[in-house]
Formats: sequence, structure tokens, C-alpha cells
Amino acid sequence: MFGTIVNTIAIAIGGTLGLLFQKRLNSRIEESLYKVLGVAIFILGMNGVIGSMFTVKDGQISSGGELLLVISLVLGTVVGELLKIENRLESLSQKVEQKMQLSGFSSGFVAASILYCVGAMAIVGAINDGLRGDSSTLLVKSILDGVSAVIMASTLGVGVLFSCIPVLLYQGSLSLLSGWIGPALTDALLDQICMVGYAIVMCIGINFWGVTKIKTANLLPAILIPILYYGVTSLIP
Repeated sequence: MFGTIVNTIAIAIGGTLGLLFQKRLNSRIEESLYKVLGVAIFILGMNGVIGSMFTVKDGQISSGGELLLVISLVLGTVVGELLKIENRLESLSQKVEQKMQLSGFSSGFVAASILYCVGAMAIVGAINDGLRGDSSTLLVKSILDGVSAVIMASTLGVGVLFSCIPVLLYQGSLSLLSGWIGPALTDALLDQICMVGYAIVMCIGINFWGVTKIKTANLLPAILIPILYYGVTSLIP
């Protein structure tokens, strides 16, 4: 849990610093930073998808998991739309926003929470922290998340600061359950989970551009599809 606690504190500190910088930014700079941040997030997601999809062996490049990625996103979107995950999250965020008088809470909270939780470093780091007491991966993630929290909070507002709470709950749960999760998490399964997760990160980046609005929270069930797939196939002799 040590790495998760440090990660949570790093996001909180970064978010606080970002809010201080926000007061010094004029609207033109803030809008430019918002779009550039979207490009950076999109590239981060694309790099993650490519890294999970392609492998190099004996000088040959091969790919895998494309079909499962498409199926996961399609089925995940259907489930997410039926459950209205995005609407429920926004409703909850807006209630917090109104009760605590926090302007712009919803968009920053949802985007930052997804961004910080879906990557490979969050999953592998939390499990290693719980199984072996090795916090090194999460400590590196803490630096990255802290820096990005400064930038995101300066444009998205106070919701980024509160995204440290889902990070604490998510990574903390993975660490506590690591004895059960770790042995079942094969390299192939981890790659597929991360591929789907990073595809969702790409969608977050696209939303930053303002060209269209993808309900990224409704895509979250897609992360569970590879787990179900590998669980079922492992039972087939």
C-alpha cells in the first residue's frame, strides 16, 4: 500500500499546485494548454495500444489482440450505455460540485480518474506492491501522475485533485487482493487489458480537442471483456 499512498499524495499535491497556476492563466493560454494536453494524452494512449499490440521476436514484428480489442470496445460500450455509467458519474460529480460549490468538478474528475487508473503501471505496480512489497513502479508512476496533475488541474480544475480518491481505492484494492489476482494475471491477459485501457485513454485525448464527445466512462466495462474471455478459454481443454 505504500506506493499507492505516495501516488495519492502526489496527485493531491500536483492538483493543488495546478489550481494555484490556474488563477494566473488567461483564457487564451488555458484553451491552448487544454488542446495540447489532449494531444499528449492521445499520444500516450496510442503508444500504450501499440506497445501492447505489437511484439518483436527474432527480428520479426508481429501483432495480436486486434479482434478482441474491437469486440471488447463494442460490448463494453453496449454495457456502459445500458448501465448509463457516464450519466451516473456525471450526476454524482455534479451533486458534489453543487454541494461543495466547486465549479467544473465533473469533467476533470472523470477524465483524470480514468487516465490514472487504466494503465499498466497502475495494475502491475499495485500488484507488485501487495505481493512483494515492491513500490518502485508506483513511485515512478507517482512522479508522472504528479506532474500531469499540475497541468490537468490548471486547465480542468478542482476535479483533478479529487481524482486521487479513486486512485487510492482502485490501486489499494488491487494491492490487498494481489495474492488472488497476481497468479491469474498472465502476460497475454495484461497486454489485452492494457490495450483496451489505453484505447480509452485515446478517447479522452480526443474529447479534449472538442471535435466530438465520446462517453469514455461508458467504455469502462470493455476492460472486463478480456478477463471474461481468458477466464472462459482457460476452462476449455
